[in-house]
Amino acid sequence: MKSMIRSFTFATVAAATLAVFAATPAAAAEKVVLGVAIPAATHGFTGGIVFWANQAKKELEKAHPDLKVIVKTAANAAEQANQLQDLMAVSKINTLVVFPFESAALTKPVAAVHDKGVYVTVVDRGLTDTSAQDAYVSGDNTAFGKIPAEYLAKAMNGKGNLVALRGIATTLDNERWDAFTGVMKNHPEIKILDARYANWNRDDAFKVMQDYLTRFKQIDAVWAADDDMAVGVLKAIDQAKRSDIKIVFGGAGAKGMIKTLMDGKDPRIQANVSYSPKFMYDAIKLTAEARLKGEKLPPTYIIPSELITRENAAKFYFPDSPF
Repeated sequence: MKSMIRSFTFATVAAATLAVFAATPAAAAEKVVLGVAIPAATHGFTGGIVFWANQAKKELEKAHPDLKVIVKTAANAAEQANQLQDLMAVSKINTLVVFPFESAALTKPVAAVHDKGVYVTVVDRGLTDTSAQDAYVSGDNTAFGKIPAEYLAKAMNGKGNLVALRGIATTLDNERWDAFTGVMKNHPEIKILDARYANWNRDDAFKVMQDYLTRFKQIDAVWAADDDMAVGVLKAIDQAKRSDIKIVFGGAGAKGMIKTLMDGKDPRIQANVSYSPKFMYDAIKLTAEARLKGEKLPPTYIIPSELITRENAAKFYFPDSPF
């Protein structure tokens, strides 16, 4: 999905990462043919992923004549698995940067590519078997779950009813949920009434929240673990004319939500957590430039998340961004 400090520039990422490249680089390939496999722009965050992937393709191919970048977008896990086969058989890729649609469903297809000698960087939604990858680049999913939980626990004074909306069944969603519930275990008077997947999608979140509103007569707070889902949640609350819900915490720092936070337009929007889709650009650029030199990335590179409040929201607001 359905998250990183926006001001964390590529130059900073590159400098930190290149400093820890493997000491013994592999032989550089004559030409790097880099496949990029990502979810289609079905919601705001993946719209940002697609935007940044194509931005990387445009800039990198212009800068490096020995590089070809092929971007494929998929509407579901099965389509993405088929695209991986096409990238191998038709495009003859020797490098892959993949943002898996789902973790479990894409692990074997990615492993099959890796087994053919292709260098693989996995982005954000991790695989269930990490031996199928060479490198992993992601935002801080533990912080993405921990920061909202700590904020909500304090805002709720350690008691009340809460509902949650999760993303898609992926390793990153599990990391976020484990971190969130890990904090909430320290607050036994906060009751998590239910937690259901809403696929980082505002329409799905609208339906899930409608169900919650029908079943639960008193809800004090909502953790909608993505700003697109938070939009659907707010719509459902407004339509039901419910006044019991005092706070809705989304995530990923979408520009619309950050603007609402800055302007103080909705008292239910009090904070957010950073997790920018620009890491797709960074992952492609780092991978491409490393492979052009015959080098490897570190096995794991995690970009930190940060609490966003009205006081610091301006530095996370980028009106020209697609997300």
